[in-house]
Amino acid sequence: MSRLQTEHVYKVFGRRPQEAVRSLKTGADRDELRADGTTAAVIDASFSVEPGQIFVVMGLSGSGKSTLLRMLNGLLEPTSGRVLYDGQDLTALSPGDLRHVRSTKISMVFQHFALFPHRDVLENAAYGLEVQGVARAERERRATEALELCGLAGWERSWPDELSGGMQQRVGLARALATDADLLLMDESFSALDPLIRRDMQDQLLEIQQRLKKTIVFITHDLNEAMRLGDSIAVMRDGRIVQLGTAEDILMRPADDYVASFIQDVDRSRVLTADAVMTPEDRPGGDAEHADGGAGRACGCPTVSPDTPLADLCAVSARVPHPVAVTDADGAVVGRVPQSRLVAFIGDEQRPPLGCDGPLIPRQKKEVAV
Repeated sequence: MSRLQTEHVYKVFGRRPQEAVRSLKTGADRDELRADGTTAAVIDASFSVEPGQIFVVMGLSGSGKSTLLRMLNGLLEPTSGRVLYDGQDLTALSPGDLRHVRSTKISMVFQHFALFPHRDVLENAAYGLEVQGVARAERERRATEALELCGLAGWERSWPDELSGGMQQRVGLARALATDADLLLMDESFSALDPLIRRDMQDQLLEIQQRLKKTIVFITHDLNEAMRLGDSIAVMRDGRIVQLGTAEDILMRPADDYVASFIQDVDRSRVLTADAVMTPEDRPGGDAEHADGGAGRACGCPTVSPDTPLADLCAVSARVPHPVAVTDADGAVVGRVPQSRLVAFIGDEQRPPLGCDGPLIPRQKKEVAV
């Protein structure tokens, strides 16, 4: 069962919202409704988030991503559609039952920290437990563990204004983790941070996720952040989800020109993997299996796994005289990657036609004087 699921969710602000939803379902345009003073913030959003998955929703300002997030924990009620958590319809709960779910099963990490200036770090981290009515000794123990997990051991009695922005965000993350909620909702949680601190927080989140296996919905407008964090990514535009898939899906098969323009500056070497760049001929039984005198076999040279990023794959390729062998967990060869394909993928490339499942086709390179 999916941990979180949305079914044809709409959120409309303004007059006659139900009438607006009916119009949208019959093909009305968002701009047509705006002329009548109605804003369709989210239109027909359907997706599932599996337990332990980081699900990233990305899009530009005004795309509807933050409105969608607020419907996932009931801060906003959908105009139409359902939100289910562990099979339970959140849209059908009483206000009291919904508050209970939000306080025990779903935690939220905000963009602007939302720390209480009159409470020290430990008290801020323990606040969610205080709301639950947990005894002081127990909530301080759990908050201390969460702060240690977030790299803030020793800062428990400091005040928020004594911390850097990155440290304050760690307190916000610790507060969410202390409640032991299974679902974390993170609304542009790192976007207010400097680039280096932001990268450090991404590392921290991935490290924590490796240990705790939480289910996370992460909102961002930064595609590189989405590609780095997301097990699955939803790209939103004008209230609609225009593409849903893995980072590799979106990079290699953009759904439309909007997505294609969005991804043009992504660092592909950190997203694409050995498995993504291998073609059928590179795999066992393929035409190139015995090419180059058997190049690509495991011959004592360094090998890579299918999920090795291209950046690391290039480093190995520079040290071997033939295509790099790709091996599984048992050491069996499952393919090979020639150096020429690495150059094509990391450099300028031409994507296949929309909907095509074939490999990317490199453009002809121009001669460049060195």
